[in-house]
Amino acid sequence: MTLMRACWVSEAVSSGTLAVPALHETLAEVAETIATWDTYVVRSGGRLVGSVRGRVEPDGAGGRHWNIGRLCVAPDLQGRGLGRVLLEHIERVAPAEATSYWLFTGANSARNQRIYRKAGFRLRPDLASPPGTVVLTKPRG
Repeated sequence: MTLMRACWVSEAVSSGTLAVPALHETLAEVAETIATWDTYVVRSGGRLVGSVRGRVEPDGAGGRHWNIGRLCVAPDLQGRGLGRVLLEHIERVAPAEATSYWLFTGANSARNQRIYRKAGFRLRPDLASPPGTVVLTKPRG
């Protein structure tokens, strides 16, 4: 929970609002997501420095997608490739039934969007997303 809050402060600054869901999750909600999502963490010297989660969901067209969420890296370690490693890992562990990857990021998060586009994701303005966010998808292959 502490790592998520540290990571999403910059998201709040770039979006101009504190209405970033990750900043408002309770400890009980974080515990629930650990129970219902596949969650992976990275530690360095015992310190939690990164995490990402994923789960299979219906894609609305009769298929299933791998929803990638809460990818975060400790602010003092960002820009060193750890986020890319976490993204590659969560894609690699997706169950075979998932035919694509989906994720949400801030509509004003140019840096995040650039990183995801570089990893092969494409903006999908045709798909619904929570206020202040955009959906990016990538076919599995």
